[in-house]
Amino acid sequence: MAKGNQKRAGGRPRAQSLLERYRPIEGVVDEMVDTSGKPRPAWRSFIDALDELGAERLGQRFVRADQYLRDAGVYYRVYDKAGANEREWPLAHVPLLIDEKEWAEISAGLVQRADLFEAILADIYGPNRLIGKGIAPAGLIAASPEYLRPIAGVRPASGHFLHMVAFELGRGPDGRWWVLGDRTQAPSGAGFALENRVATTRALSDIYGEMHVHRLAGFFRRFRDALNGMARDSGGRVAILTPGPLNETYYEHAYIARYLGIMLLEGEDLTVSGGRLMVRTVSGLMPIGVLWRRLDAAFADPLELRPESQIGTPGLVEAIRRGTVSAVNALGSGLMETRALLSFLPRIARELQADDLKLPNIATWWCGQEAERAHVLANIDRMVVGPALSTRLAFEDDGATRLGSSLSAGERAELVARIEADGAGFVGQEAVTLSTTPVFVEGLLEPRPASLRVYLARTPEGWTVMPGGFARVGFSLDPTAIAMQRGGQAADVWVVSDRPVERETLLPQEHDGFTRTMPGSLPSRAAENLTWLGRYIERSEDTVRVLRAYHVRLAETSDPDMPLLADIRDYLEPFGIELETAIPLGLIGTLDSAVYSAGQIRDRFSPDGWLALKDLSKTIHKFAETVAPGDDATRAMTVMLRKLAGFSGLLHENMYRFTGWRFLEIGRRLERGIQIARTLSRLTRNEAPEGALDMMLEIGDSVMTHRRQYPVQAGRRTVIDLLALDPLNPRSILFQLERLKAEIGMLPSIGGEGHMSPAAKEILQLNTALAVMEPSDMSAKVLDDLARQIGDLYDSLSKAYFG
Repeated sequence: MAKGNQKRAGGRPRAQSLLERYRPIEGVVDEMVDTSGKPRPAWRSFIDALDELGAERLGQRFVRADQYLRDAGVYYRVYDKAGANEREWPLAHVPLLIDEKEWAEISAGLVQRADLFEAILADIYGPNRLIGKGIAPAGLIAASPEYLRPIAGVRPASGHFLHMVAFELGRGPDGRWWVLGDRTQAPSGAGFALENRVATTRALSDIYGEMHVHRLAGFFRRFRDALNGMARDSGGRVAILTPGPLNETYYEHAYIARYLGIMLLEGEDLTVSGGRLMVRTVSGLMPIGVLWRRLDAAFADPLELRPESQIGTPGLVEAIRRGTVSAVNALGSGLMETRALLSFLPRIARELQADDLKLPNIATWWCGQEAERAHVLANIDRMVVGPALSTRLAFEDDGATRLGSSLSAGERAELVARIEADGAGFVGQEAVTLSTTPVFVEGLLEPRPASLRVYLARTPEGWTVMPGGFARVGFSLDPTAIAMQRGGQAADVWVVSDRPVERETLLPQEHDGFTRTMPGSLPSRAAENLTWLGRYIERSEDTVRVLRAYHVRLAETSDPDMPLLADIRDYLEPFGIELETAIPLGLIGTLDSAVYSAGQIRDRFSPDGWLALKDLSKTIHKFAETVAPGDDATRAMTVMLRKLAGFSGLLHENMYRFTGWRFLEIGRRLERGIQIARTLSRLTRNEAPEGALDMMLEIGDSVMTHRRQYPVQAGRRTVIDLLALDPLNPRSILFQLERLKAEIGMLPSIGGEGHMSPAAKEILQLNTALAVMEPSDMSAKVLDDLARQIGDLYDSLSKAYFG
């Protein structure tokens, strides 16, 4: 009986399985099935489990994985003609499965390669024996922008050039794994590999639980411990250096920093003092002993490397030269990514390791040599040809690398002429046919080309290999479409055993020692962004309260020209809140600023907090398109108030009471004090329109409290007493000053123990002066001056802690 026509008991035809409907590409190695169409050993039980779930339930589960990634805010920045924009992380839901025996062979080959690269870097930046013997061409090394002359002769403080490396692998038509490219500069993606694992196991938790899949946490725990050990030896801290939020993989930088408990810093956070790399914190300068850099080395120090760099730290090279800080990886290690060097690795391996490469790299010919150039020209139709000094993989290049067989006669002649004129600038590589792995498309599994990225980390015991990494999977059958910037997808990689595996976690064991990081290690830039986050959120809430009060009255009267509403419009306009539309652009801008401030400190921000903040931003932008003035806007503002209160409550209840929380709280209290004082001044002045006092109580969320506290109708003195001078009202100015006095008093001491900071003195004076005032003393001028003085507190804090 033909496949697909078999019948079950009762005469009903049996539905074809996913495997039976899978159509591998002829002549291409497939990761799931062998040449006979049978599943490879690691895939058998997995495919059976997928069939048991069925296409509909699988689709629902994969939607769940996508929802997790959206909720977690996982994104990848894409650069195109429209500029930079955030793209949701493109998960290919079906993992790539590899048997642990095959993985052991891959790991051994990559450890050998990592050791070889370490030896090459030590030689090139040291005695230069490879160049002296003619094994590595001096001209090629010297021409590479990744060769950093200021590092020549500098021995890394840790004793090693490489600490975290990654390798891009592809399986060729012969079934063997080949190295397509090397990542030694600042390898990205390890954090995304973790998120791939979390999302995939959310969808396939039962299957994952039944299969013996090696865990990833142990890899990160061992590397974290290695970094902390290096830092202890140097008497400093561990930090991750990021180019900043506009970098394409910034999400991963923040994620890894949060996951491993490491400070995330930008170049401006650092300075070099006395030959040591220091981070500016709210407690002063503190030493950094290990810097895990996630930016290209050339941008790390504008003083000795690229002077136009705006993201580096002047003097970093000198600190490295003195051995006071270890860079992960060492500056200049990106040299090993140079494409043309692949052609020399086989001979270098035999020279330095007396052995052949266990995992060969893609066949490469540098056209700076006569015989190799002739070979490339004679076989150009079977090669890809590109820049010799490129550090990108062939399928990542944006037009600079050309496939010989795809060229027209004119293009081919032009390329040949360029190679003949400048052979040293070109490299030819064997055209690669990547293996395919299954992806889930509309209820079916379909093959797509894939490459595998594997990570290695150095520990005191040697290299440890991440048991997985992630696969880059094509969106289509075009092998160039696996690049993330070209619409590629990322799949989890499961290394599968035939026996139970150790369930490793990042948590310490009972016998492990630990240290508690002192709160004073908060970087100044992070403190400043936390303060402004608090201010922007509070400013948004105050604006929303004023707008709700405005639209309630507009809905009741339908007369925008009534004196009170006109007065509110005049009051708000100088602050950028123009009521030409129901949702002012000024309010949208304030919330966008809150998102921006939080984005600068993603490593210190909980996923729940980030999700709540993004939801606020999404909601206000949606309201801007749909909400009309009056009753509709009133309801919208009520929704916004609930969401703002939820976000503030989330931070207040869940955030650890460390120094960062104090700056966030200080920002909130500063802004609330300023806004209440300003609004009180406007709505309690002698010439205020009718109904202004009732509106003030409503804006100050104190209508019910006023009714309980004062057995009389609202008057100027009672409103001022409640909203300016009542120490128990969380909306009063005095309450804000009391909280500011407490929080500022607990900030790290400036000028030595026992010395009050200027901000502490100012808040004490302000608090004391306000506490002894009577409502009759609070004129509009006094309230305006009070708002200004509270604002001046920020300037004092900025000079003390953010400079």
